[in-house]
Amino acid sequence: MANNEYEQATLGGGCFWCVESAFLQVKGIQSVKSGYTGGHTVNPTYEQVCTGNTGHAEVAQLHYDPEQISYRQILEIFFTLHDPTQVNRQGNDVGTQYRTSIFYHNDEQKREAEKIIAELEADDAFAAPIVTEVTELGTFYPAEDYHENYYARNPENPYCQAVISPKLAKFRRTFSGLLKD
Repeated sequence: MANNEYEQATLGGGCFWCVESAFLQVKGIQSVKSGYTGGHTVNPTYEQVCTGNTGHAEVAQLHYDPEQISYRQILEIFFTLHDPTQVNRQGNDVGTQYRTSIFYHNDEQKREAEKIIAELEADDAFAAPIVTEVTELGTFYPAEDYHENYYARNPENPYCQAVISPKLAKFRRTFSGLLKD
């Protein structure tokens, strides 16, 4: 399947290292690119985004094969990887760049995102209301190269050990049937 036959999903669930490292393990996900979107600064750097002044969210942009994994399944995974009830933060990561966000690529993705949020709310899946923003994707800016596959290249990093490793362990238990061999 050619790259242009894959679909895209762009998700912000706090630090992009965690979102990227989980989705790289999922069947049907062809590639994951960390980056920034949703802000007003052109070509922002990581340092600029970290100030919270650019308006961008840290996101992971997935290229996926819809014949192997649905957008719905991607969103189900997404909502287990982070806390969608925290405004502008994930744990100790605080700022608008860590907001919970779904940047849709088309109207179908928008409807599916709104539908799953409504279902999760109706089911009281979380102890507090979901604050995930659902916004049309604007310009996506790829993150600097050193962010790519960060967790796999830096597993001994204290942040990776304290934050990402426990999330990935839970993720692997919950979605074992969707993991690559």
